[in-house]
Amino acid sequence: MNTPTQTLQRILCIGGGPAGLYFALLMKQRDPSLHITVVERNRPFDTFGWGVVLSDQTLGNLREADTTSAALIGEAFNHWDDIEVFFKGGRVRSGGHGFCGIGRKKLLNILQERCLELGVDLVFETDVTDDQALAAQYRADLVIASDGLNSRIRTRYADTFKPDIDTRECRFVWLGTKKTFDAFTFAFVQTEHGWFQAHAYKFDGETSTFIVETPEAVWKAHGIDAMSQEEGVAFCEKLFAPYLDGHALISNATHLRGSANWIRFPRVICNAWVHAQEIDGRQVPIVLMGDAAHTAHFSIGSGTKLALEDAIDLANEFSRHANADVAEVLQGYEARRSVEVLKIQNAARNSTEWFENVERYTGMEVEQFAYSLLTRSQRISHENLRLRDAKWLEGYEAWLQNQAEPAAPVKKHPTPPMLLPLAVRGLTLKNRIVVSPMAQYSAVDGVVGDYHLVHLGARAMGGAALVMVEMTSPTPEGRITPGCPGLWNAEQEAGLKRIVDFAHANSSAKIGLQLGHSGAKGSTQLGWEQIDEPLPSGNWPLLSASDVPYGEHNQTPRAMSRADMDALTAAFVGATLRAADAGFDWLELHCAHGYLLSSFISPLTNQRTDDYGGTLANRCRYPLEVFAAMRAAWPSGKPMSVRISAHDWTPGGTTPDDAVEIARMFKAADCDVIDVSSGQTTREAKPVYGRMYQTPFADRVRNEAGILTMAVGAISEADHANSIIAAGRADLCAVARPHLADPAWTLHEAARLQTRAIEWPRPYESGRDQLYREIARQQALNANTP
Repeated sequence: MNTPTQTLQRILCIGGGPAGLYFALLMKQRDPSLHITVVERNRPFDTFGWGVVLSDQTLGNLREADTTSAALIGEAFNHWDDIEVFFKGGRVRSGGHGFCGIGRKKLLNILQERCLELGVDLVFETDVTDDQALAAQYRADLVIASDGLNSRIRTRYADTFKPDIDTRECRFVWLGTKKTFDAFTFAFVQTEHGWFQAHAYKFDGETSTFIVETPEAVWKAHGIDAMSQEEGVAFCEKLFAPYLDGHALISNATHLRGSANWIRFPRVICNAWVHAQEIDGRQVPIVLMGDAAHTAHFSIGSGTKLALEDAIDLANEFSRHANADVAEVLQGYEARRSVEVLKIQNAARNSTEWFENVERYTGMEVEQFAYSLLTRSQRISHENLRLRDAKWLEGYEAWLQNQAEPAAPVKKHPTPPMLLPLAVRGLTLKNRIVVSPMAQYSAVDGVVGDYHLVHLGARAMGGAALVMVEMTSPTPEGRITPGCPGLWNAEQEAGLKRIVDFAHANSSAKIGLQLGHSGAKGSTQLGWEQIDEPLPSGNWPLLSASDVPYGEHNQTPRAMSRADMDALTAAFVGATLRAADAGFDWLELHCAHGYLLSSFISPLTNQRTDDYGGTLANRCRYPLEVFAAMRAAWPSGKPMSVRISAHDWTPGGTTPDDAVEIARMFKAADCDVIDVSSGQTTREAKPVYGRMYQTPFADRVRNEAGILTMAVGAISEADHANSIIAAGRADLCAVARPHLADPAWTLHEAARLQTRAIEWPRPYESGRDQLYREIARQQALNANTP
């Protein structure tokens, strides 16, 4: 076999964990002429820790990389499919999850033996304090920094690697037990100070890992920080005795004193993974791998997976580019793996936050609590659960349907979660899908016309339960652009009533209106021109909480006086009365995205020193005044919602913690639903985008403030909506762009699920069987396509 490059002859791996050992054996297997040395601080065939978990997918990757070690690992693994959840006296068990457990010591022993078999030099009991000196000693052309979570090498070259280390909120301890669990078991126990949870799984024929985790405040409240190690283990053993069947809990961290074995998980992200260092007159690349480069919380069991797959990726990169420069190979490795790792870390972050906030979900019944746990990372979706355990999921869907429709007759196949009805005040929505309000910039003098009739009418007939009209201003100056609708005169009311009447006459959808004032973001160009930029001419004066412009080119608004507030409140009430006369079913107040009411709430735009500035309660005072006045004018049997920006995505701005408090204040003011969005309050915002990226904010607001929520943002499939509703992360899903592309998105997504549990509009009724046949035909064709 050719050497990977002309210059790569000697490789030094510092750290003999999974990453260093596996990379060494893969490279030696690919090119026996390489001189590869692994240096480890511990003794030969000695390691700390209990069991590790790998998925079936990761085992497949190992088989492709090295069949010999994969076979040995496979023989040593304990495989299980089930996950079992114990919560508040209830129990839920589901299957098909495909995990394997193996003792960490056994895994490392297999990799060590495979390295020796291939001719890799293993050097033990060597604590590396100077990587450069060691690299010079071994004349290394490449140094792999696989020295673990507390990497000295990462610290030494921090200016290059730029590590971001976030120490998480919970304390946890790795223990073991001779109780052998036949499923991956999660047990939750409430104490007088809060909740503890255990993560338990078997990793060999007679031993299980038993991780105990709890928030830092709960840990301290029980005095565990002052306990000896033996006392701490005894505390856990007593707490989880119902799940241990008389077995003891065991610690193998006897080298630690007191409560030092209880740690807080450090999430590690590095901006770069490769550092070039001059050693003995040569540029030697030093490459991070495994926990030295990144960590993923143990609750998704991906730390060892990432380490092994780092090794596979870099070894494959050298094989694919045998004649390439080493620097180019490493650049490719960093670029590709950093993206893949980020995906896992995003999922791990969601999982971590779920376990840090178990209290948030304890109002749920065990059935929904378990579903929420299983889908906590947002990597596992509703339909993915069906692939894993269809019988269990159908049972859960039936349970969920019974919660939504307790008096309804039992159906042969349960209704998918997104198609369940929802009653809000005196209104019942036929399902959980909302057409999100989307600016169309097509009104004339604030009057909606034929365009809006077709646009909104088509979507009302498309299967969604609620269709929202775009943000409509109560005053001429409150429009975002000259093409935005208003509701301050009879002509505008008549135009909107025409749309409402059409929707009611031709569909079973409800129709809502979003009222808002643009504030500092007003008097700008149409969306397809220079969005958010001032008009070339004819600009009107702006109002806002403070004289803070939206951007350097936007005009500076005037800070509102008391008289301005009173006048605008009256205008909102006037528009509310007109909306009621037009026959709208639902009314929403826009308090997000940097518009006028949002400018009061965000500390980035509210610099007032009166009773409407400073504290969060003061900043919410005027938006609450407006809402209260509207609620008094709006029919008591009809719902009202409020859209908020739950996160400004900018330092010093509104946070998700604030969002929960904002929601509580609006709930106290008789708001029915919080429409949870984020950002757009400042041009400096840096959102972290992704699938359903704003849903965690809706989750927090719903389950902490105890109010119905509407999730919005990158919800583009029925699978997304079903997962959100089934997990109790939100009660409604607002879908925007997909409805622009397909007015009948809800119908088509329901058909994709091959369900007949949807009320089809009359024009579609006669043709639905034909539609199902066409879908089945397309699926058959796709199944036979290579």
